[in-house]
Amino acid sequence: MSRVLVTGSAGRLGRSVVTTLAAAGHEVIGVDRAPGTPAEAAVTFPADLTDTGEAFEVMARFRPESVIHLAAIATPFSAPESVIFKVNTRLAFNVCEASVALGVAGVVVASSPTVIGYGAPGGWAPSYLPIDEEHPVRPWNAYNLSKVVAEQTMKAFAVAGSTRMAAVRPCFVIPPEEWAGAPTQSGHTVRERLDRPDLGGVSLFNYIDARDAAELIAVLAEALPDVPNGEVFFAGAADALARKPLADLLPHVVPGTEPFAAGLTGTLPAFSTAKATRLLGWRPRRSWRSELKDETE
Repeated sequence: MSRVLVTGSAGRLGRSVVTTLAAAGHEVIGVDRAPGTPAEAAVTFPADLTDTGEAFEVMARFRPESVIHLAAIATPFSAPESVIFKVNTRLAFNVCEASVALGVAGVVVASSPTVIGYGAPGGWAPSYLPIDEEHPVRPWNAYNLSKVVAEQTMKAFAVAGSTRMAAVRPCFVIPPEEWAGAPTQSGHTVRERLDRPDLGGVSLFNYIDARDAAELIAVLAEALPDVPNGEVFFAGAADALARKPLADLLPHVVPGTEPFAAGLTGTLPAFSTAKATRLLGWRPRRSWRSELKDETE
């Protein structure tokens, strides 16, 4: 059993990460100022990790072997742009700096697929489909810019220290309660997202069950010594959050995808997780088709 510190442990992804790690036998330290960290955590500790001193104090107090950094303002435009950028970048820097300084063996940082720039008000089209980790990043708002900075911060500390590091870009995270009808982070339900292609189309219909994302993070944390330092991984479902093939839907909801969408037949998603399968042996196990309650196609 190892000790793993999870920041943002009360969040929609953090809760599943805590539960998954605890079930695997790890001692989990949940760090979150908000309530909601699962009872499986051995300790729940409130801390303001944007404060450098508090970040160092947390690492020094608990001495984790691994850190999973999920804490962030997680929804674009949910706060002033300057606040989102300042909070998210400071969190990433402080957690990475304190982890390296205090000898944490491995750190996984949460990024976002939004770094590629979809939804830009001036128009956006992918360079190719399906999208993988080599696709160019084109941030256009404070949230996705902060996630690009978080990735670069992770890579800088990976180069400078002995701590093994990686970043994960989880697609639109759906925790178990949202399959049962609870509102998603965008305010509408999963069923509404399926019924209205304009809602999911902006993000190319990406999604992932929170438990699948948590399993990837757990596998990655264990595998950090065996993969190149500073890698980035997409975490997505094996299908798209859509009732029709993306070959049919994308050209209508995302202009400019016409040259690339034709290959996305059947249930194929717009984001590839082949890298995580190749380097980590991870595959997503859950689909909206099996998880959404009382779904009839």
